[in-house]
Amino acid sequence: MSENSEQLKLHHLAPAPGSKKKRIRVGRGEGGRRGKTAGRGTKGLKARNSLRPGFEGGQTPLSMRVPKLRGFNNPNKEEYAIVNVGTLNTFRAGSEVTPEKLREQGLIRRRGRVKVLAEGELSKKLTVKTHAISSAARKKIEEAGGSVEIL
Repeated sequence: MSENSEQLKLHHLAPAPGSKKKRIRVGRGEGGRRGKTAGRGTKGLKARNSLRPGFEGGQTPLSMRVPKLRGFNNPNKEEYAIVNVGTLNTFRAGSEVTPEKLREQGLIRRRGRVKVLAEGELSKKLTVKTHAISSAARKKIEEAGGSVEIL
């Protein structure tokens, strides 16, 4: 840098002339121009500084428009694909019923765990491999001569 040029320092910085205006101080006595009501007119909501949070000028507020959360959803809930005992009649007698075979035949769509329930009647001897089973369904399968295996 040359010796005759002035170096810019922090104390040289200033806002541009005319860019800063003094704040108008209202409500400083009745004698002044902005005394008494301080430019707010007379009465009414805007004169009182009493607008509650969330007020939308008479429109139904957002807090009332949105649906409220009801109940509780357990993120760790185990969901089962349900198969009734009556639908197991589609398998050949003596065959093994697994979740994969149920999915192949289109008896369940959802992937994951399978539970067998007792609706319907079973007339064939089957080996059922499942994740969960009701006690009545287990009884029906065993009465038909089959067996149950929990995966």
